[in-house]
Amino acid sequence: MKTKPLFRSLRSILFIVFGFVSGLLTGFIILLFFCASYDFLWRLVNNYCRLTLWAGDFFCGLKIVVEGQKNLPDKASVIMIKHSSAFETYGHIPFFPRSTWVLKRTILWIPFVGWALKFVLRPIAIDRNAGRLAVKQVIEQGQKKLKEGTWVTIFPEGTRMLPGKTRKYGISGAALAKAANVSIVPVAHNAADFWQRRELTKRSGVVRFCIGPPIDASTQSPEETNLLVQNWIETKMHEISSAYQETSKSAQ
Repeated sequence: MKTKPLFRSLRSILFIVFGFVSGLLTGFIILLFFCASYDFLWRLVNNYCRLTLWAGDFFCGLKIVVEGQKNLPDKASVIMIKHSSAFETYGHIPFFPRSTWVLKRTILWIPFVGWALKFVLRPIAIDRNAGRLAVKQVIEQGQKKLKEGTWVTIFPEGTRMLPGKTRKYGISGAALAKAANVSIVPVAHNAADFWQRRELTKRSGVVRFCIGPPIDASTQSPEETNLLVQNWIETKMHEISSAYQETSKSAQ
């Protein structure tokens, strides 16, 4: 029994090393084929994410089940995902249409991975301290992506939250959806039950990715839209996450 935590930690380290090395290699290959079609490059990203999901299962027993894919609109939309671990940053990609991400620009400094993002995949990279300028950037660049048929993924809390916690959603996603006249697809998941932020050890289990009904952003203000999205996500989190449920009990 005493060896179990150590064994779990070793498996987690192997998974992290695998993900790091494969991520660098994928970034290098994308840079090498920078002249290829975007569809080809996107398949490389998609396959990397699938490989990482497989590695999470192989090394750590982390499986994934996706619910509600029928809720995805036919038209490119804005995706808002609960942010509580590293898992959802790559785990959602194979189950959605081609998308780009709103992310902090410092990620673009990471060798190979960041360079591939910056020069080839071109996400919407913002300075979190830029305030209205960052919102304007998301709206302008996001509308172009959506018109091209590329979905836009946003983690509206801006940082990974502990189980049972949330914060005011950033306004850029809702503002973009309203300006582009597209829906917002809310996504909740229980990845933090098995992999929390700044946590080395990953616990085995089934991560439920729940895709909610699209939310119309055109009939109310971005602030009101955010409340609708956040209410759906947080309600769903309390339903599917044991860590959320435990936090609620301890707070009573």
